[in-house]
Amino acid sequence: MTAAIALAAVAAYLAAAARLRRRGDAWPPARDVSFTAGGAALAYAMLAPLPGGPFTAHMAQHLVVAMAAPLLLVLARPLTLALRALPPRRPRRALLACAHSRLAGWLVLPPVAAVLDIGGLWLLYRTPLAAAAHHEPLLHAVVQVHVLLAGLLFTFAVCQLDPVRHRWNLAWRGLTLLAAGTAHAILAKSLYAAPPPGTTHTTTDVHTAAQLMYYGGDLVELALAAVLATQWYTARRPSGTAYRSGPRSSMA
Repeated sequence: MTAAIALAAVAAYLAAAARLRRRGDAWPPARDVSFTAGGAALAYAMLAPLPGGPFTAHMAQHLVVAMAAPLLLVLARPLTLALRALPPRRPRRALLACAHSRLAGWLVLPPVAAVLDIGGLWLLYRTPLAAAAHHEPLLHAVVQVHVLLAGLLFTFAVCQLDPVRHRWNLAWRGLTLLAAGTAHAILAKSLYAAPPPGTTHTTTDVHTAAQLMYYGGDLVELALAAVLATQWYTARRPSGTAYRSGPRSSMA
């Protein structure tokens, strides 16, 4: 189901981007590539058998679903695309009102998004929840949806590329990313020392999965840091440079 939704979202995104271009609006092709790659990666992680032991394969899926795919999807600015592609009628006004609502403002507060994301992972792996989800298909599906949505929310809150009610400054977002990365690394080290309670994975499988979580998480977090560094550099450019580059709309 998640894979089908991901592929449908890619099709809708590409159709909306094509609509913008047909009416003469600019939309960078790199964003199409980013969203397509994110959707394809998500679908592949949900459908295809991944290499390694059971826990290693699970961890590879976690890295794609919770970290890599959300980054690729968020970099494509899907909310901005939707707001530009929708006609100025009720659906567009409803979407903009939702993005600017008080609830959305709290959810994209970086520390809140980090707690929902990283806190959920600690709950999953340091309690019997992972073992229970392995035996209960419905619970497993709920966990997968939470992991994906929490990863999207955290990435959205850190990058803040789309229009939201309140844009938090780089210091807030940078410190949150550092704290979340530290908590993610500590969780990976704790898994290396002891598997999730109630599971029966081999020591080699657990160690490989923990190392994958540690180093794979670092790579995605470095990519997020690069996004923040780019925003910092852009904000500090002399105004003359920005003027020569052409006006930039908040909806770009």
